[in-house]
Amino acid sequence: MIIDFHTHIFPDKIATQTIDALSKNASIVAHSDGTLDTLLSKMERAGVDISVNLPVLTRATQFDSVTRFASETNQKCYTGPRVISFAGMHPDIENYKERLEAIKSLGFLGIKLHPDYQGTFFDDQRYINILKYAKKLDLITVTHAGFDGAFVGQEIKCTPKRALRVLDALGGYDKLVFAHMGANELFDEAYMELAGEDVYFDTSYVLLSIGEKMFKKILEKHGEDKILFATDNPWQDAMTQLEIIKSYGLGEVAENKILCENAKKLLNL
Repeated sequence: MIIDFHTHIFPDKIATQTIDALSKNASIVAHSDGTLDTLLSKMERAGVDISVNLPVLTRATQFDSVTRFASETNQKCYTGPRVISFAGMHPDIENYKERLEAIKSLGFLGIKLHPDYQGTFFDDQRYINILKYAKKLDLITVTHAGFDGAFVGQEIKCTPKRALRVLDALGGYDKLVFAHMGANELFDEAYMELAGEDVYFDTSYVLLSIGEKMFKKILEKHGEDKILFATDNPWQDAMTQLEIIKSYGLGEVAENKILCENAKKLLNL
């Protein structure tokens, strides 16, 4: 089994324009059109059994529409090739407890945060409040971490130092996932400051840039039980990412944990 823990899809009617805008903003080329059907097709081609969709709220007012689409995705993909959609949260949502309770009651397993697209530093008290309540509700939280190409020249909103401040405020959170191997393009800092904490890292987007030596260095310190295979579809292709992971010669046990067993445990599958 292979589980891709970090993908993005959009409603068909806005997928093309959304992908075009995001590609232009971040100066990157998408590998798919951002629709559910295309994701399912790419999963079949690459041998991916389950993908996790991570919606990003760029405005608090998007909560209802994004939650509705995510819920519809879960209903469509309940059997067969599965896409498990999380919900999105935004720091400007004032009734965050009510919203998180609604997310939990709808059967969502987790939420996604993106400090850069939400214009908020990760150690902002509003995020801490959301994370504390998400932890109480036993929800998984995935956050973008490190550099994002759409925000060149701006201060990075989620660095390893800020992540540590949040973990201290939370008293730990073992269902917190820092995307992009702890901090995209801040791999030395992720290794020095965040690796080894009781949190997860995902491999989304970074396997073409991190290099085998740094990947293995972080893996050794952080542990093979806390790394999740992920692509960041539509920004990276699953087949290419799988080829890179398999080329590292991690051994059957470690590779299997990264590709599926760790995700199965976290998702309670």
